[in-house]
Amino acid sequence: MAAVARQKVLAVIPARFASTRFPGKVLAPLAGKPLVAHTYAKASQASLVSDVVVATDDSRVVEALTPLALPVLMTRNDHPSGTDRIAEVARSSDAEIIVNVQGDEPLIDPATIDNAIRPLLESPDVPMSTARRRLTSMDDVQNPNIVKVVCGCDGRAIYFSRCPIPFIRDAADASAAAACYWQHIGIYVYRREFLLRYAQMPPTPLERLEKLEQLRVLENGFPIAVVDTEYLSLGVDTPEDLERVRAHFEGARKEALV
Repeated sequence: MAAVARQKVLAVIPARFASTRFPGKVLAPLAGKPLVAHTYAKASQASLVSDVVVATDDSRVVEALTPLALPVLMTRNDHPSGTDRIAEVARSSDAEIIVNVQGDEPLIDPATIDNAIRPLLESPDVPMSTARRRLTSMDDVQNPNIVKVVCGCDGRAIYFSRCPIPFIRDAADASAAAACYWQHIGIYVYRREFLLRYAQMPPTPLERLEKLEQLRVLENGFPIAVVDTEYLSLGVDTPEDLERVRAHFEGARKEALV
């Protein structure tokens, strides 16, 4: 593995209180702490991350995290996306690299965060990076809620879609399906200057159609490096998701007692 230059890396965890499907989910109790506190703990374990901060739009998040001594910043409440909230934090930061860690990912893998950071440390021409995980279930491939990504031979994204990509035209090639589908994992790493520029770009046609913000980067001609991971994203979008995560924590606790 190539040596990487040390740069200041700030991980920002957007923690919007309002959520259409699960309001207040970032403060949902999980193993004795608010959900977002677990995300903070995982992000802090990434060896390439210099600092971690939670960015919120609601005083209830501040009140819940302050007793835990977690750094939390109040941001505007009119941001249309988490990217815009991250960019507000980045404007007042001196970090060269900004990582967007989703607040509803209490099981985020620190090694995946580090691996996503490395392309920016190793290649000065890479403005942004993300991650992907191989898909083997055709049900997942067909699921529009699971975003797929295809990459070029250089490991950079060609396209993201809710549709199965690539399309396998010939039945004789169907046996290759298990090796060609990849799930996009929603962690994003940006050079600070690019993030600020990206946040000022207007939404693009494909972005609007797919409802995938990262397409704005590709449509404007910028590359996105994509790293491989085995991390299975288990985000919390609904109360049912929270119960699954709670079951995971309980299973891990029981294993630790054995």
